[in-house]
Amino acid sequence: MHLNLTQLPHPAVYKLLTNLVIPRPIGWVVSRSANNILNLAPFSFFNVVGSAPPLVILGIGDETPGQPKHTAANVAATRDFVVNLVTEELLGAMNISAADFPADISEIPAAGVTTTPSTQISVPRITEAKVALECTLESHQRIGANNLILGRVLAIHIDDTLIDPTTLHIQNFYPLARLGSPSMYARTTDRLNLPRLTYRDLNP
Repeated sequence: MHLNLTQLPHPAVYKLLTNLVIPRPIGWVVSRSANNILNLAPFSFFNVVGSAPPLVILGIGDETPGQPKHTAANVAATRDFVVNLVTEELLGAMNISAADFPADISEIPAAGVTTTPSTQISVPRITEAKVALECTLESHQRIGANNLILGRVLAIHIDDTLIDPTTLHIQNFYPLARLGSPSMYARTTDRLNLPRLTYRDLNP
């Protein structure tokens, strides 16, 4: 089957993309509004896109036509944000934070999590998250109903149990991933190792 996305309605396009481009990492984002309200929301249109400088991207659709979601509006206004990564013990809290809270009510108390001050930016991280990326806005581009937020990562918090301080080797980190919409997730505990080949390996 061949599908021309320009001829399909948006719900069909969304359903296809989110069920085919899998698994996707989940960015659990803390942002602060211009009125000093902390917002917490998960996004699976998220990934790291560079290391020199270190960059992450968030793709955030509008809440309603022409009305950005709280996270996009907050980052555009105050620039700093933290991307927390979600492990299985935080799945319930993450799901609560995805509800349609009003802009003047923080999701954090309802989700049952706490915050810890960041080291490089004004927005705090989620204390219970094992990994958190402190980010500041690098660029914000609006394409249709999408807000593309490129963030520069200034610092990373990593739980001490996950990292060898000498080699920086990461171990025993199993974040959840998003599968198809609206409620499918995957564990990352089933892994395989495949060494990369060189041209000489292929042509001895």
